[in-house]
Amino acid sequence: MKQEKSNNAKASSSFPLEIKLSKNKRTLKVKFDDGKSCVLGAELLRIESPSAEVQGHGGPKLIVRNKADIEINNIELVGNYAIRITFSDKHNSGLYTWDYLSHLFSNEKKLMQEYYKKLKS
Repeated sequence: MKQEKSNNAKASSSFPLEIKLSKNKRTLKVKFDDGKSCVLGAELLRIESPSAEVQGHGGPKLIVRNKADIEINNIELVGNYAIRITFSDKHNSGLYTWDYLSHLFSNEKKLMQEYYKKLKS
């Protein structure tokens, strides 16, 4: 999925020029206009879904279990600011903004460590 930056895109944010799903449907590669590229695993994207369902509807965040083998079935562009991902478990209610994708990449190690720690407790 290639994109062109519009005049409406936020100037302060990185904008993805290319979003590519791997052949095995387990990773998403994003190339940003600032030269940064990131690879995000489907498990991270699913367990950190920005949806209200996962984020807790204003309450505690939901711990999403058993997603190590999750796949990405579809990626849909939402305006100039986000994508909607449909996973193999049919979850598709979160909108992943460009800033959120960058946040996940920058904090992947910490987020995954916290997730595995919560799973053990």
